[in-house]
Amino acid sequence: MTNSSAEPVIASESLISEQNSQIKYGERHIAEGKLITFPNPRIGRRYNINVSLPEFTCKCPFSGYPDFATIHINYVPDEKVVELKALKLYINSYRDRYISHEESVNQILDDFVAACDPLEVTVKGDFSPRGNVHTVIEAHHHKSDAKI
Repeated sequence: MTNSSAEPVIASESLISEQNSQIKYGERHIAEGKLITFPNPRIGRRYNINVSLPEFTCKCPFSGYPDFATIHINYVPDEKVVELKALKLYINSYRDRYISHEESVNQILDDFVAACDPLEVTVKGDFSPRGNVHTVIEAHHHKSDAKI
């Protein structure tokens, strides 16, 4: 008696192996991720947007160990607002980068300002303790010609 299920298992393993060697759609979206904006629906009104991204990861540039953080972005928009799904994908793009806590927070701030030019913004990285060290990094930007 032969096992008729043996052949499909081999085919499935082959298919899985082929799929694993291809880039997944989520990985492609992350790799292509950039900060996208849309027009502020209330230009002229000063209001705060607070976003928390609790699944930030990057790699220590010295040890290669993973670092985990919650990124908090608080900003007052001017003419543009950042689209949240694009922000999520952009933040996920850090997961395989070898970058320090300080540089990651400052780079996020620089990219955020370049994308939406807010009146003001604070980016805070609250990194999970590792080796008995808890790090919180904050970087700020204020638009010099803020009219509001």
